[in-house]
Amino acid sequence: MFLRQITDPSLAQNAYLIGCQRSGEAIIVDPERDLDRYFAVAAEQGLKITAVAETHIHADYLSGAREMVERHGAIAYLSAEGGADWQFEWAQGDPRARLLRDGEVFKVGNIEFRAILTAGHTPEHLSFLVTDLGGGADEPIALLSGDFLFVGDVGRPDLLESAAGQAGAMEPSARTLYESLRRTEILPEHLQILPAHGAGSACGKALGAVPTSVLGYERRFNGALREALEGRRDEFVRDILSGQPEPPLYFARMKRDNRSGPALLPEGRLPSPRRIVAAELAEWVGVPGRAVLDLRGDRVAFDARHVRGSIFAPLAGGKLPISAGSYLDEKTALLLVLEDEAQLDEAVRQLVRIGLDEVVGWISAAEALVADEWVGAMPRISTAELAAVMVDDAAALLLDVRGADEFAASHVDGAVNIAYTRLAARLGELPGHRRVRVHCASGLRAAMAASFLSSRGFEVVHVDGDYGAIAHRASSAHPSA
Repeated sequence: MFLRQITDPSLAQNAYLIGCQRSGEAIIVDPERDLDRYFAVAAEQGLKITAVAETHIHADYLSGAREMVERHGAIAYLSAEGGADWQFEWAQGDPRARLLRDGEVFKVGNIEFRAILTAGHTPEHLSFLVTDLGGGADEPIALLSGDFLFVGDVGRPDLLESAAGQAGAMEPSARTLYESLRRTEILPEHLQILPAHGAGSACGKALGAVPTSVLGYERRFNGALREALEGRRDEFVRDILSGQPEPPLYFARMKRDNRSGPALLPEGRLPSPRRIVAAELAEWVGVPGRAVLDLRGDRVAFDARHVRGSIFAPLAGGKLPISAGSYLDEKTALLLVLEDEAQLDEAVRQLVRIGLDEVVGWISAAEALVADEWVGAMPRISTAELAAVMVDDAAALLLDVRGADEFAASHVDGAVNIAYTRLAARLGELPGHRRVRVHCASGLRAAMAASFLSSRGFEVVHVDGDYGAIAHRASSAHPSA
């Protein structure tokens, strides 16, 4: 048996290529839309991908399963659990789709996959027990656990409500997750845990950075799993729902599109944006339906000089999908400002993975920033300077774009809290006639949020630096709310 974890660091997402070396057949589990990466690994191993499986309807990226079926003729193994509202609509009636219920089995070559219902993160969630029959095994080697069980954490059960808008869903989902976790007691200690996400994903709150684990280890040291196995349900529900970060706005769109069917990439290819020159910026600055994304990593340099109206969306560190997905509509035409052309392929992939396919053009930062008539700046102060500035201009609004749990733990009196990932949906809460000072814990989230507000016409100041300086120096200042 061949097994390879193929990771997308930008979304901390893991797909799994599993192949039978005797038959030459392989399956890809939980793939993203840019499938060429998986085909390349399969070809290196002399394997052909003949099947695709999904653990659930994803919220954080667009699945490549439909693309695998309709462009490449793969057989899809999908959940039939969860009730009428949580079916893969795009696969209904397709003879290439096999809809699975709890306990059902399929094979790829000499490898057996057994579906087990692990609901809670989503109602239809399946995990897959993997047994290498061709290698002589009669017990499973691994559990493809999707967003059910992570290294160090378990899947968050609040997204149907907090991201998809299904009111009242999070507590029943948390109770269901508790029961699903307790049912893992019958699984063997040696079972490898192959999760769909690692540290950095928004699908949990305490995911570990170790790529895989073993069930026996998780039973001992995974606090959420241990609480489910040893604790009371009500305490588990309370704890698992507390401290979950606000999901990016695009999560709701991912749920919708993965259920109905993600759009197929034209001719199965990634977008090919053309390089533009500075003279063409007139076609982008302030033009409705178009947006400029600045992918540089230096927020100080962005504040000092950027294409007017552009949104700060650093390519490094997984912030491009979060920024672009939180602030832009899927039909928006995009111009990318890059430090180097070598970044283009990765940038396009990260955007396509969340359904932002209209990547029309790109320009180098060096060229864009010499066009003075199209260049602007954003006022920036340090967190250490904030207290004095608040006293001098008390009428300005202080906007804290950290998460609600961070805000509840400590905040400046009078500050308004809107998480940076939810800001686009709550613009109406901000008075357009007041200067807005934007801060977070370090300055990075505030930089993205401030750039978005500036692009929408707000008078913004980016408060950059460590929150501790705000807490210590601004504790006696009371800005008007």
